[in-house]
Amino acid sequence: MSHLRQHKATPFALALASIVLTTALLEPFHEQLSVTTVALALLLVILFTATFSGRNPALLAALAAMLCFNYFFLPPVRTWTIANPQNLIAWAAFILTAITAGELSAYARRRAEEAERNQEKVAKLYQELQTAFEKASHAEALRQSELLKSALLDAVTHDIRTPLTSIKAAVTALLNDEKNDEFQLDAEGKKEFLEIINEETDRLNRFTEGMVELARLEAKAVQLRRAWCSVDEIFAAALDRAKAVCKAHRVQIATEAELPAVRVDAKAIAQVVYTLLENAAKYSPPGTPIKLSAQRAPDEMIEIAVEDEGRGIPEELRERVFEKFFRAAFDTTSTTGGFGLGLAIARGIIASHAGKIGITTGAQNRGTRVAFTIPIGDEEQ
Repeated sequence: MSHLRQHKATPFALALASIVLTTALLEPFHEQLSVTTVALALLLVILFTATFSGRNPALLAALAAMLCFNYFFLPPVRTWTIANPQNLIAWAAFILTAITAGELSAYARRRAEEAERNQEKVAKLYQELQTAFEKASHAEALRQSELLKSALLDAVTHDIRTPLTSIKAAVTALLNDEKNDEFQLDAEGKKEFLEIINEETDRLNRFTEGMVELARLEAKAVQLRRAWCSVDEIFAAALDRAKAVCKAHRVQIATEAELPAVRVDAKAIAQVVYTLLENAAKYSPPGTPIKLSAQRAPDEMIEIAVEDEGRGIPEELRERVFEKFFRAAFDTTSTTGGFGLGLAIARGIIASHAGKIGITTGAQNRGTRVAFTIPIGDEEQ
C-alpha cells in the first residue's frame, strides 16, 4: 500500500521539483530577464507536466509557478505584493494561460487513451465477426456486422478528432495572442503552434489517403500500372522516401546476384517496402540495423524482406497485424502513432500482384522479419 502511495505521489513531486528548479535557475538573472520570458519558461514546464503526468500534477505545477512568479520575479521581488498594475495583469494572464494549457494538454492525452481503447474494441469486434460467420447463424453475423460498423465509425471519428483537437487548440492560442496586448507569444512560440497545425493537417491527409487506398483495394478497383523494372529501382525509391524515418538506423541492403527484372506496379511495391521500413524503424531501438533483402523464390517469384532487431511480434498476432485499424498493444513503451492501415494496405497491394506477405522471427531468433513475394512476370510480357 505504501508503495502504491509513493507511486501516485511521484508525478506531483516531479511537478513541484521542476518548477523549483526552473525558478532557481532563472532567479539570479531576474533583473536581466523580462516578465514575459520568465512566464513562458514556467508555462513550458507546465505543458511538459500536463503531457507526461496528467492534469492534477499540472494544476499543482501551475499553482507553484504562480507563487514563484509573484514572489521572485514581479516587483517588488521577494514580497507578495505587486506594485505595478501592468504586472498584476500579466500575473493574472499567466495564471489563466497556465491552467488552460495544462487542461488542454491533459485533455488531448485523455482523448488519445480513449482512441486506443476504441481501437482495441474494434479489433475484438473483428474477431467476433469472423467467429460469427463461421459458427453462428446468418442473423447473428448481421448483428455483429452492425456492431462492427458502429465501432469502426467510432474509431474513425476519434482518429479524426484527435488531430482536430490539437489544431483547434493551436489556432485558439494564436487568435488569443493577437487579441491580448499584455501577454503575447514570442516568435518561437508562434512557430511551435504553426508546426503543430502543419503536422496534424498532414496526419489527417495521410489518414484520408489511407482510407481511400484501402477502400479501392478491397473493392478491387485498383488499376495496376505494370511495367518492367529492377528490384534495385524499387529499393532506391523506397529508401529515398524513408530517409527521415530511418535516420536513427543503418539500413543494410542484400540482394541476390543477377536478379531478373519484375513486371509490377513499381510505385505500389515501393510503397509496401517503405511501409515495412517505417514500421521497422518505429519498433526497433535507435542505432540498430535494418536489413532489406531480395532473393529468388519458388514458382518464378522474388522474395523481398525487411528485418529488424526490435522486440518482435508474438506469433498469435502475426496475422492480425494485417487487419485494418489493428495496432498491437504488446509494446507499451512505444510512443509512435498511426492509424493501423499501413500493413492492411500493403497486404492488399501484394495480393493484387498475386503475391503473399507474412511475418516470422528475425535472424538468431530476434526481432521481426516481414517478407512478401512478387512474380517475375506474366503472360502479358
